[in-house]
Amino acid sequence: MPELVLINITGEDKPGLTAAITALLGEFDVDILDVGQAVIHNFLTLGILSNVPGESESLYKEILFHAHELGVTVNFSPVDTASYDEWVSLQGRSRFILTLLARKIRASHLAKVSRVIADNDLNIDNITRLSGRVALGTKSDNSKACIEFSLRGEPGANFRRELMTIGTEMDIDIALQEDSIFRRHRRLVAFDMDSTLIDTEVINELAEHAGVGEQVKKVTERAMSGELDFASSLKERVSLLAGLDESFLKKAADELTLMEGAEHLFSTLNILGYKTAILSGGFSYFGEVLQEKLGIDYVFANELVISKGKLTGKVKEPVVDAESKARLLERLAIKENISLEQTIAVGDGANDLAMLGIAGLGIAFHAKPLVKESAEHSISTLGLDSILYLMGIRDREK
Repeated sequence: MPELVLINITGEDKPGLTAAITALLGEFDVDILDVGQAVIHNFLTLGILSNVPGESESLYKEILFHAHELGVTVNFSPVDTASYDEWVSLQGRSRFILTLLARKIRASHLAKVSRVIADNDLNIDNITRLSGRVALGTKSDNSKACIEFSLRGEPGANFRRELMTIGTEMDIDIALQEDSIFRRHRRLVAFDMDSTLIDTEVINELAEHAGVGEQVKKVTERAMSGELDFASSLKERVSLLAGLDESFLKKAADELTLMEGAEHLFSTLNILGYKTAILSGGFSYFGEVLQEKLGIDYVFANELVISKGKLTGKVKEPVVDAESKARLLERLAIKENISLEQTIAVGDGANDLAMLGIAGLGIAFHAKPLVKESAEHSISTLGLDSILYLMGIRDREK
């Protein structure tokens, strides 16, 4: 009668070890029901759930002999049929990917997150490090770390809220996504510009040159926090720039500071063939500068009206506001012949919420409180290139 057994092999990793063990199992006509292997700091853990036909004692002796020659340890754990059937029945449960991001991941982070996972009756099928290996002397303010959990089960209604609370308390980011085919086939990434791709609000910089910096800055802050209608607040702010010399646009463009990780993110996306877009309530002049610098495919933003080398204080209609950003994302998805589920949207302000809401993956990046609370996913601790982790891309694949 066939016998179900879980074979666990541990020890120093070496080339050919897995091949040797599975070749031996093949000689005894063993069926492999499940297999998993992990190597941490050159230490191997290999598990093989096997269906062994007929007499198994001679097989176990052979495995023990080969294991001794290979310098590894073997344990055999019988699995009863009822336990196996229950394991098979769990395969239909929902699957999720939980991504944990921080400058440096500590044991306390894993303890808190795994406790919430367990309290929500979810199983951890796999834990994988996506970030590269970090030297011990690396400064935490420059480093980045990411661990991905593969989960199975039905999370409770408050699971996301509990994860968000942990993230706030421990200064880490936690994202939870359904593990669907769309997650592995995103094709278009759309970005807000000001305070997302660049580390400033351009209109505030122009206002400083026009001598109305504080006045404009206050309106900008309220607009981005969702306290004011974006289109009317934009027109109000632009009206204060009337008479500003056009040369200040170039000066401001030359002084733009890219957000941390922006260049690395776009070089990776471009190599991998993703389409990228700027969908901004800012100004097209600066979007086109970034387009050339980063290799961005599409730019949609507001155009300042200029006459005789001076800003007139007006912006061309229609204004790119929250709703038009969402419509533009829909149009680009149709143009690229992809589903909205295959899009990613990234932004920080209230005028990005509609866009984030319809994207397959909407990310509030270093966002205002209202936006962070409203969006399903947020990143507040790392740079823009950490978005690649949410796409399942490892450092070694970039």
